[in-house]
Amino acid sequence: MAFETIRYELDDGILTLTMNRPDRLNAFNGTMMKEMIEAFDMADADDAVRAIIITGEGRGFCAGADLEKGGDTFNYDSRDDRAGGSGGIAPRDGGGLLTLRIFECLKPVIAAVNGPAVGVGVTMQLPMDIRLASENARFGFVFSRRGIVPEACSSYFLPRVVGISQALEWTYSGRVFPAAEALAGGLVKEVLPPDQLLPRAREIAREIADNTSAVSVSLTRQMMWRLLGADHPMEAHKIDSRAIYALGQTADAKEGVTSFLEKRPPQFPGRPSADMPDFYPWWEEREYE
Repeated sequence: MAFETIRYELDDGILTLTMNRPDRLNAFNGTMMKEMIEAFDMADADDAVRAIIITGEGRGFCAGADLEKGGDTFNYDSRDDRAGGSGGIAPRDGGGLLTLRIFECLKPVIAAVNGPAVGVGVTMQLPMDIRLASENARFGFVFSRRGIVPEACSSYFLPRVVGISQALEWTYSGRVFPAAEALAGGLVKEVLPPDQLLPRAREIAREIADNTSAVSVSLTRQMMWRLLGADHPMEAHKIDSRAIYALGQTADAKEGVTSFLEKRPPQFPGRPSADMPDFYPWWEEREYE
């Protein structure tokens, strides 16, 4: 389908979602939020999608919230595009709606940060699985300099990604920092020359798409992210045990072992849309209150 603020391009199992407002450094607005969420819905429903790459058109990744409303940019009572909120419940944060959707995603998500990424431009990356940066990238959790607080569930994700001390230094100061510091602080996995960024992202995505069970990867992603909040390793043991028992009986498990013994590439038949184990999902959905 046609989108206004993003491009959706699927090529041989690898979906590239490109934020496409280059004249505004891909600034995030309500339309982009809705289209990104819709794109993730489409990707999860399509078994042809094995991995997702997120990047930006032009010289920026995402310059944060679109500030076209000036001083009322963050005044939700003055806006006609706010998400929900009634009966004493605060309106929903749009960046949080997106990061919650990414958190729910069944497919691996790779950020290819090609340029400046500040505000929601960096917090949207936190539930993505692998973050790569161009040498031209810049990052900034600038909220304290705008009189607000970190959003997009980043108070949950950021300390888990980089540790509490680093998370607090970046969010307290609100300063913009280079890709090298993002690498040293654990925010990104690699820093690459600009012309190598997307090829490297595709290389990682290709490795996943060509060699792994889609069901295994989808279940692994949910296990890793959701068990970050577990209060004891027993919670992981419970899910591990159920998953090994369930998947061990599948055609994918048979094919994984057989292809290894026969020294040939695997051809996994399992589909995340139809073949997730019976115990999935094992969690209760959270309500917004």
